[in-house]
Amino acid sequence: MSLVRNHPALKGGLLALLAAALFGLSTPMVQSLGQGVGSFTTAALLYAGAAIVAWVLRHPAAREAGIRQTDMPRLLAMAGTGAVIGPVALAWGLQHTSGSSASLMLTLEAVFTAVLAWRWYGETLDKRVTTAVLLMLLGGAVLVLEQGAAGQVQLLGLLAVMLATLAWGVDNTLSRGVADRDPGQVVLVKATLGVACTATLALLFHEPLPPVAKALGLLAVGATGYGLSLRFYLLAQRSFGAARTGSVFAFAPFMGAAGAFALGDRSGTWWMVGAGALMLLGVALHLMESHSHEHTHDEMAHEHAHSHDDGHHDHTHEGMHDAKSTGTHSHWHRHERLTHAHAHVPDAHHGHTH
Repeated sequence: MSLVRNHPALKGGLLALLAAALFGLSTPMVQSLGQGVGSFTTAALLYAGAAIVAWVLRHPAAREAGIRQTDMPRLLAMAGTGAVIGPVALAWGLQHTSGSSASLMLTLEAVFTAVLAWRWYGETLDKRVTTAVLLMLLGGAVLVLEQGAAGQVQLLGLLAVMLATLAWGVDNTLSRGVADRDPGQVVLVKATLGVACTATLALLFHEPLPPVAKALGLLAVGATGYGLSLRFYLLAQRSFGAARTGSVFAFAPFMGAAGAFALGDRSGTWWMVGAGALMLLGVALHLMESHSHEHTHDEMAHEHAHSHDDGHHDHTHEGMHDAKSTGTHSHWHRHERLTHAHAHVPDAHHGHTH
């Protein structure tokens, strides 16, 4: 507990890493299972799996803040970019390029996410974070250039994957606005909207139904690589901020390349190992980030999941004798103006400028 408190980036970073691993490993699986399956059908099955796991893992209402009606425009935009454009572009791109090169191109998602988080939310990018981003991008660039020099990159397929990274970058940045909502509800609504849209498009374009084995496989990949991954991504954003979560998530391409190798892709070289080392170093810089200074919290009122031993939630409840006894719970609460110093990252309570 003390390690996490002294390095609050560690919790968010590990959650982002877990999300990256699940999503990264899903890419070669989609490339394998999606052969011969329509792009809209593939996207629909992936997010159907995500919706199923979100329904199974939903939280009791008292533990998390629920979605509000005012969140629907944001959720619609997230579904359009992240559950329609992103997976459809990726599915098409995977059918027109190699799984390893497509996995590596996904590094660009971190670039779009970090830039958008900086522009939209004013998240700070200090020297350590900027260095981490550059190291991971350098690693991804080395891998993509190595693939290009080997003549294995097909331009149109990679451009489609690039479009997917842009769509998911917008989705990631939009999702920061609902990071304090119940992640199960967010995933369920987003996935359901995505399935409704992509399934309708699959019918309109007369895409054939895939074999049962492929359909079940894509559902399983969607449940883990899209449902669980998005859940962990939202939890990471809650304690880590959008830019840092997106940057650590850049480790996903390396996981995807490793998964492609495990599935029989033997195009890897020592350049790939070196690039992976650069990305690992960048992730390590993120995980050990410790940013501390005196800062002021303005008076505010909001609702989100919290506990009473985190240094920011010292309010009491009627009939409660021990403020720590309630555990994690959610309700509308007010913060008084507070000035103090401790290690922190750009989460819901630390959006101040520097």
